[in-house]
Amino acid sequence: MRDRAGAVVIGVGNVFRRDDGVGWALIETLRGRSAGIRLPKETVLQESAGDPGQLIALWEDAARAVVVDACFPSAALPGRVHRWCPSPGEVPPPEAGRHSTHGLGVAHALRLADALGRRPADLVVYAVEGADRSLGTGLSPAVADAVQPLAERIARDLTSRTGGRQGP
Repeated sequence: MRDRAGAVVIGVGNVFRRDDGVGWALIETLRGRSAGIRLPKETVLQESAGDPGQLIALWEDAARAVVVDACFPSAALPGRVHRWCPSPGEVPPPEAGRHSTHGLGVAHALRLADALGRRPADLVVYAVEGADRSLGTGLSPAVADAVQPLAERIARDLTSRTGGRQGP
C-alpha cells in the first residue's frame, strides 16, 4: 500500500445538465479562491464525470477525499446540502430505477472501492439537491447560491483536519 498524503476535492457532474454541474462549479470556486477561501497546501482539485474507475484513481493516493455531486430526490429542496461520511461497507446497493445523469453514480464507485480495498481512509460526500437536470448550462439560482457557502465549509473542514497549514 502506498503512503497517502494531502487531500483531494472532486467535483462530480455534467455541466451540460444544468444543476448536475454543481460539483464542477464548486471546484471552479475553490480554484478561484474567492472570498478568501484558503485550502491546505497539498489539496488537489479535480473534476470528474462520475466514472467509478476515474473516481477511484483520483482519490486513491489521498489521505482524505471530499466528493461533491448533485442529487435529485423526488421532493427536492434545491440548494439543500447533505453531508455523508460513509464507512466501508455502509454504501447501500443502488435503488432500482434511480439513475445518475452521468452514468454510474458515486455510490457505485464507493461499492467498487470497498470491494477492491481502494477507498480513502477519510471520505466525505456532499450532495447538493438540484432542481433542473435538463439539457443546457448554468445552475438554477438556489443551487448557484449554495456553491460559495459549501466551498467555505469544505475549506474550513480540510483546514481543521490539517492543523491549519494552508496554501497560498
